Amino acid sequence: MDHLTILYRGPLASCDYDCPYCPFAKRRDTPEQLRADRAALERFTEWVSRCGHRVSVLFTPWGEGLVRSWYRRALTDLSHLPHVDRVAIQTNLSHRVSWTAGADPTRLALWATYHPGQVPYERFLGKCRDLAERGVRFSVGIVGQPEHLDAARRLRSDLPAGTYLWVNAAEGRTYDDAEAASWTEIDPLFPVSRRPHASRGLPCRTGDTVVSVDGDGTVRRCHFVPSVLGNLYDGSFRAALAPRPCPLDTCDCHIGYVHLEPLGLYDTFADGILERIPALFDQP
Repeated sequence: MDHLTILYRGPLASCDYDCPYCPFAKRRDTPEQLRADRAALERFTEWVSRCGHRVSVLFTPWGEGLVRSWYRRALTDLSHLPHVDRVAIQTNLSHRVSWTAGADPTRLALWATYHPGQVPYERFLGKCRDLAERGVRFSVGIVGQPEHLDAARRLRSDLPAGTYLWVNAAEGRTYDDAEAASWTEIDPLFPVSRRPHASRGLPCRTGDTVVSVDGDGTVRRCHFVPSVLGNLYDGSFRAALAPRPCPLDTCDCHIGYVHLEPLGLYDTFADGILERIPALFDQP
């Protein structure tokens, strides 16, 4: 195996925001759940440190990971491993960002989402400017709710030069052409997110060079296909890795469809696949 991309999602589900479009808003993990999440993450980090081949990791927690010290430590430690090409995490940036000073900025990256109404605008923008000054790779995004349009336009105008602002189509929402045009002015790639992608039978890198791993080490091809390929820690997943078509009718999440080969998004994002930075917006 030359290189493996891993989407890791442990048991953490708590978040400090209460976005109305998120089922995990303001959810609290018990101390026992937090201890279990920490132990699972430390086990995963240890596996990556000794896996013996090139690897890239995107942490996709249901909750907010970077308010927890063990996620900041994992990102920092993994960024210094020579066989780790990229380590990234999805985050709302509610945490301090000074911890990034201890990481290798050539490997660390953040996928940050702005949630209007959850955080003062200037505070979020200040975090983005701080990251840019520190030379940290990051993208910024927003959910394409109609009430977010003005905030998205303002953010596009104020973000540091070269920062990509992506727009996720709101789940279940249909955009007419005028609405889609407004969002495309902000994010030229919004048409890719606008509608779910027909995927059944199409070649996809998941299950071959990309896998999903949970806190127990269970390996699946992606977060959206429940069938199990094996386990990370006993190595049983390796024999199951192979090119295979998508078994689902549609794929409507970026962390899934970016790996659908007919879409050609590996060419669009190049080295920024995990942190959602297109080649034209490559940083620092």
